[in-house]
Amino acid sequence: MKKRISDIVSIIVGALLFSLAVNLFVIPNEFGEGGVTGLTMITYYLYQWSPGIVSLILNALLLIVGYKFLDKTTTVYTIIAVFFNSLFLILTKNWHIASDELIINAIFGGILSGVGIGMIIRVGGTTAGSTIIARILHKFLDWNVSYALLLVDLVVVFASYFIIGVQSLMFTIVMLYIATKVMDFIIEGVNPKKAVTIVSKQQDKIAEQVNGIMDRGVTVIYGRGYYTKEPKELLYIVISKQEVTILKKIVRSIDKEAFIAIHDVRDVFGEGFVELAK
Repeated sequence: MKKRISDIVSIIVGALLFSLAVNLFVIPNEFGEGGVTGLTMITYYLYQWSPGIVSLILNALLLIVGYKFLDKTTTVYTIIAVFFNSLFLILTKNWHIASDELIINAIFGGILSGVGIGMIIRVGGTTAGSTIIARILHKFLDWNVSYALLLVDLVVVFASYFIIGVQSLMFTIVMLYIATKVMDFIIEGVNPKKAVTIVSKQQDKIAEQVNGIMDRGVTVIYGRGYYTKEPKELLYIVISKQEVTILKKIVRSIDKEAFIAIHDVRDVFGEGFVELAK
């Protein structure tokens, strides 16, 4: 129950931040947007239709069509997100920030919308619209949610070119790119680490040095060289970015011919890192 309440609070806050991005930075500067919100911007610029009401109607229709691609929890969370997003779009429509710097507005619009949508997606919800399409692409094609969302959004953004013009289109693309990077950061976690795989004939000495000097655990994976057919022991180590240099020095001092592969990982849980309960 505590997690449900926490998730719902996160969705409401995310919906508020996204609505502020639209009303404070997108509409006053005549930027475009992606997905359903982009369509509501077009109708607003052309006919002055309320973005909140149009967004609610369009998202409800898409949710009816795409609900079967979402599980029960995601569907409930999405309904909450759509409702509060439309509500906040209406409640904050008269809020303003005194800034005429288009690039600054594009940056902060991207940050707010990225954090807002990221908070919603991170707990398992969506903002319906293009996010449903992005989740479908993720489910069936294993696309990254953030970049699938960017691709879908760009289709709508370029369609808005005929309404907002080339300059606003360029600033919109900058804003969406920033939003995607921020969203990716929020969704994938704030605990980035490096996973290192080492192949060496001196694996025992390397593992001993890593344990002693770095105080890090080492996992030994048994494999076999395809060409030589010889058995090999691979070392698998998870460390922080700051520890990569130290590890390289250890390996280089022991075996200059060692093979090292370094991968980006996020949200590392377990002994020596973050407790899984968190």
